[in-house]
Amino acid sequence: MSDALVQVENLSRYYQSHCAISHLSFSLKAGEVLGFLGPNGAGKSTTMQVISGNLAPSEGEVSIAGHDILEAPRAAKQQLGYLPEHPPVYRDASVDEYLKYCARLHRIPRNQVAAAVDRVKQQSGLEDAGMRLIGNLSKGYQQRVGIAQAIIHNPPVIILDEPTVGLDPIQNREIRSLIRSLGDQHSVILSTHILSEVQATCDRVQIIRAGEIIYHSSTKALNQGHESSFKVALRKPVNPEELLSLDGIDHAESLDAGRFRVFFAPDANPDALVEAAVQQEWGLYELIPEQQSLEDLFIELTHSEESAAK
Repeated sequence: MSDALVQVENLSRYYQSHCAISHLSFSLKAGEVLGFLGPNGAGKSTTMQVISGNLAPSEGEVSIAGHDILEAPRAAKQQLGYLPEHPPVYRDASVDEYLKYCARLHRIPRNQVAAAVDRVKQQSGLEDAGMRLIGNLSKGYQQRVGIAQAIIHNPPVIILDEPTVGLDPIQNREIRSLIRSLGDQHSVILSTHILSEVQATCDRVQIIRAGEIIYHSSTKALNQGHESSFKVALRKPVNPEELLSLDGIDHAESLDAGRFRVFFAPDANPDALVEAAVQQEWGLYELIPEQQSLEDLFIELTHSEESAAK
């Protein structure tokens, strides 16, 4: 994973006895926009806070551009920009005042601050808002200011936590367009529970449920209908864990007696399942490919957890 800008290994976070995230492992490569998707309360914001160094992990490691977030926090944080769920803006400051302050916090040399502020205002669509008080801006423009402060030091990695919450449809479209443009120059982790955001802006998607990553794939594969999801029927009783032990299978769930829905990793070959079924004498008699939208997949993967909580 030498080409990974963000490397997360076996990451867990507990709040007393409650496990908010459990043994998460994933990476982010240069130029990627990764959608971190999950229902409310799944552990998205906790994960973003740990990766950004704002919350200490209970277990595991996070590396940003080769710098460990705990062992070298200053070097690691210099490589990332972070927009939390609630933008960290000062309502009584003007846009220019606030961005100049953020530039100094990131140790940008004094003679380069004005250029940095002009650059992020242009990137964020704030060219005409420099003298306006942040508190008088619309929610969409306050989000733009929040994104501007995250990229003021031109970091290679940007973390955006629910950047379009509370925005109207027009503001949503504008912020998504901004996020797509950021992906041309930065690697981005976009944490959200809004499916359309992921499909519109991301190269890859991960679904988190109850603190665990239960699915990952490219959005291209989903949008083109190439996602490997199969309905499987076996005559011999088999536990889903036995299916998960096979190479290339990301997730398996029971539908009814002897029937399963199996999700393969991108480019995985379903022949491994067929060969195992023959060797183990499972009595495979049905293997039907499915084509699912991201919405179908999300509901399918998260429904059982939500139902159990009721």
